[in-house]
Amino acid sequence: MFLKTSSLFTPSIIYLKIHPFAIFDSSTLAFPKFTCYQPVMSDLASKITEDIKSAMRAKDKLSLNALRALKSALTNAAIEKSGLGTELDDTESLAVVRKQIKQRQDSIEQFEKANRPELAESENAEIDVLSKYLPASLSEDELSAIVSKALEETGASSKADMGKAMKRAQELAEGRADGKALSSAVMARLN
Repeated sequence: MFLKTSSLFTPSIIYLKIHPFAIFDSSTLAFPKFTCYQPVMSDLASKITEDIKSAMRAKDKLSLNALRALKSALTNAAIEKSGLGTELDDTESLAVVRKQIKQRQDSIEQFEKANRPELAESENAEIDVLSKYLPASLSEDELSAIVSKALEETGASSKADMGKAMKRAQELAEGRADGKALSSAVMARLN
């Protein structure tokens, strides 16, 4: 969008390109003011952005590729949620990070089957970079306490109730437990 305005000091016409979210303050014709409102980034997104800048300065291509892929995945997840400019909450962001790590673990398995250890090593290094953004994992005691609470709240007693129990256990774990570990703990407790 272009705004045509004339200056009080010169007879020339000035064309200004305005950001789509800009608010025009026409209190002075000579010096128009523009305020641009950008969506606020979450702590995780701002930390990733800062780490991307650090990786660029250090010329660390491995970290840079992993972080750019993570930022892209977070943006895509936010767009899928409710359009561009929305922000993911912490549990949704952690789910995206876990998904990125899981993709790399699957890639490692495929590379090892194809006898490509150098590619598996690079994927493993990317997992190390991405795992910095995950909270500390739950201990075995904390995991069993969460599973017990989930089973108690849902009233699950058989494997047919596993879906309800897993849903509640994942809510209680708040992204701090791996899905496979949580699933095996719930399965072990059900008859």
